Amino acid sequence: MIGFLDLKALNQQYREELIQVVTDVIDSGWYIQGSQLAEFEKEFAAYCGTKHCIGVANGLDALTLVLRAWKELGKLKEGDEVIVPANTYIASILAITENRLKPVLVEPDEQTYNLCPTKTSAAITANTKAVLAVHLYGQLAPMPELMALADQHDLLVLEDSAQAHGAAINGKKAGNWGHASGFSFYPGKNLGALGDAGAVTTNDDELATTIRALGNYGSHKKYENLYQGVNSRLDEMQAAMLRVKLQHLDTETQRRKEIALAYAKGITHPELSQPITAHSTLTSLENHVFHLYVVRTAEREALQAHLANTGVQTLIHYPTPPHQQQAYAQWNEKTYPLTEVIHQQVLSLPISPVMTDDKVDAVIAACNSFEMP
Repeated sequence: MIGFLDLKALNQQYREELIQVVTDVIDSGWYIQGSQLAEFEKEFAAYCGTKHCIGVANGLDALTLVLRAWKELGKLKEGDEVIVPANTYIASILAITENRLKPVLVEPDEQTYNLCPTKTSAAITANTKAVLAVHLYGQLAPMPELMALADQHDLLVLEDSAQAHGAAINGKKAGNWGHASGFSFYPGKNLGALGDAGAVTTNDDELATTIRALGNYGSHKKYENLYQGVNSRLDEMQAAMLRVKLQHLDTETQRRKEIALAYAKGITHPELSQPITAHSTLTSLENHVFHLYVVRTAEREALQAHLANTGVQTLIHYPTPPHQQQAYAQWNEKTYPLTEVIHQQVLSLPISPVMTDDKVDAVIAACNSFEMP
């Protein structure tokens, strides 16, 4: 069986380094908000090209705390509208509703599955105050166009970079385009911890200070609380392991791109739509880091069964769009036709830095041998 993602093998490469840094943390006697976190924040900010990185407990908290901080700073207020793609993972929307803001779901670009500037522009009203741009599957949203639109309408832009560590347009990376960005380091991400972890990046000093306080019980100074905050901190163990893995991120990303190129060239089945990139070419692939390699077909269930029978594990990202979830029952009667078709047809093929060429070839062969029902 060709597994979808072999996390054990992925982390095994760095076993000795990981054991050493974990030992260092244990021996230090300091487990929360220590030197490992401080160094990781510096290193990840430098990697993204931003002034600030604030470690938090997970990716959802990263998005939620940015929006909360903007409310505390008077830049957002309860009921303000936030534009977000309708086909995103539900976490993007949870961050908005948790802050009592109003999500405005917008259909994506049909080819890239990211926000479309034209559709985004059409959704702007007098109540629109922010855009949450999701870099879905690892491909940057059209940030130059979205930032120009935001400047025109005086909107805040929050990047959901949970799947796009290292993706760039003209050398400018995810996390450095919007006014702030939320990252997830969930174990399966391109830069994955060995547990839950997340971070915010920003170039805004005041925002960084506010988020840091909000995630530490609302405290900027011990036993003094400016806000009714929460406990959302990236611990020393995860920070230390992320420092190790950050050193290897670009190498792993390059391998992901090699596999993506092999798939793009090798999979010739006429009924399988493959990823289309913008702001990039098939040889450079700067703006797509291929967290996922997502194909699309009207016969998804049959394709998934065929691949399973040939020993290829696949996953669906994501089977049910947010507006059809019970959590948002008030939206269940709404329809977003393109989003619904995407969620009914997409299928993620295995892609991992530790995949061998033989396994890549086997996936290609399995896809090409699929017979339409």
